Amino acid sequence: MNTHELVCPPWLLPLFDNPLRKLTHNPRQILGAYVKPGDTVLDVGCGGGYFSLGLAELVGPQGKVIAADLQPAMLAELARRAKRAGLEARIQPQLCASEKIGLTEPVDFALAFWMVHEVPQRRLLLQEIYSLLKPGANLLIVEPRIHVSGSDFERTLSLSQEIGFKATLRPWVNISRAVLLSKQAGK
Repeated sequence: MNTHELVCPPWLLPLFDNPLRKLTHNPRQILGAYVKPGDTVLDVGCGGGYFSLGLAELVGPQGKVIAADLQPAMLAELARRAKRAGLEARIQPQLCASEKIGLTEPVDFALAFWMVHEVPQRRLLLQEIYSLLKPGANLLIVEPRIHVSGSDFERTLSLSQEIGFKATLRPWVNISRAVLLSKQAGK
């Protein structure tokens, strides 16, 4: 997926992954239209689990969130938060290798929030996510405006389309650039 030198370190987590974040990035508002009860979803680069917890609420008791991250410390924080919220049964932590998520289970939805810019081999990441999505399923990529220029975001979008994704929506996400990508049915 990515190298340790490029990823957000765990000590920065409290700066952007805290209760005040719901004022700018409310998981239910951002993801509610794409995730339904019973879904299996993938949160790529989940960090401390801010969106994983929100996704776990959306998928309900019959659903599952696969929370993937490269850093064991982030997954440990996710486990702590999930237990405190009573959502640990819905969240499956997935420790990634440096260039691979390492899953085979098909998913109904995938989220890559503020992390694609950290990945040196974006094509590999996007191809792996594409292979995990069920036909007709979606990937939401959200990147921070402060780190990702419009042209860099468009390059990621172009690469996604080369792989086979279709851009279906450009949702508004505060202080971010976002695109909803669909894996076409039958592919």
